[in-house]
Amino acid sequence: MNDSGDLAAWIELSLVPGLGSSRFRSLLSAFGLPVHVLKATRSQLSRVVPESLAAGILERKRGPEIEKAVRWAAEPGHAVLTLADNAYPRQLLEIPDPPALLYVAGVARLLSSPALAVVGSRNATPQGLKNAHAFARALSDAGLAIASGLALGVDSEAHRGGLAGRGSTLAVLGTGVDVTYPRRNAPLADEILARGVLVSEFPLGTEPHAGNFPRRNRLISGLARGCLVVEAAVDSGSLITARLAADQGREVFAIPGSIHSPLSKGCHALIKQGAKLVESAEDVLEELGIAAHAPENTVESGAGHELLEKMGFDPCDIDELIARSGLPVETISAALLELELDGKIAGLPGGLYQRVR
Repeated sequence: MNDSGDLAAWIELSLVPGLGSSRFRSLLSAFGLPVHVLKATRSQLSRVVPESLAAGILERKRGPEIEKAVRWAAEPGHAVLTLADNAYPRQLLEIPDPPALLYVAGVARLLSSPALAVVGSRNATPQGLKNAHAFARALSDAGLAIASGLALGVDSEAHRGGLAGRGSTLAVLGTGVDVTYPRRNAPLADEILARGVLVSEFPLGTEPHAGNFPRRNRLISGLARGCLVVEAAVDSGSLITARLAADQGREVFAIPGSIHSPLSKGCHALIKQGAKLVESAEDVLEELGIAAHAPENTVESGAGHELLEKMGFDPCDIDELIARSGLPVETISAALLELELDGKIAGLPGGLYQRVR
């Protein structure tokens, strides 16, 4: 870990407006550590970066921000990791654009643990949310940390599933690590802070900005061995993460869904492009060469078993189930409730039900 003087120089250089991680690394290549960059002359800097950035580097107006970040990093459970730190995640050094700094809160060692990214729609279906949680928990139980972006929908359930297993979870933020977005995920962020890890490349206090969220996606995939897309529309940001994962040499997995659902079309497009179709967490673990736990016995009996046999896997309503099974409506209603509580079927909009694998 850098001493406070070195860390202050890293932070000061990172706060130069418009510098970006690519030019930051170019300056390191030219001058060595940030402390040497900050001592360079304007003409020397201008040989590496545009003159406007050279002028910005030489400004000394960021003192309070630097002091705030150094104090924050000194608190228990906090860290600012730089490219020069041994604790900087090695897997991020494999991606084309690793950030110069990472602000980390929580269990920092998880950033270097084997991980899988689990992403998907913010407006997921009830079944999509159940899949996200179930897959994440099973993968976490197998020892993988679950990486996601703390968004609503699939991301949130992926984090919860990761926390429920032994591998825990890591949340890559599009804000400062001290800013929770969306606000309704504050309780979840607190859980992750206690038992997982929050990480951001953006300075402390950075508020939500639309351009930051696609940018952080390269870190979600970069920190992981692969990326699982649970549900996604064809224009979903989750597909950006999947494409970045493929570009980074990571495995890409997708869960198929109904041909009638707009939230399955993104996954189906990925599968057509070469993503691996998965129906269970064991499919993912097998591809990654990780041993899986034996699945639980899920044999049904009585009316519930008979109803599952008649349902198939396409959405259907109660009238159709009456016609298929010959069971009275009271029996079907009771069986549907029991099956839904057991997670064997999912209720869909319009009074439809669908069997879950």
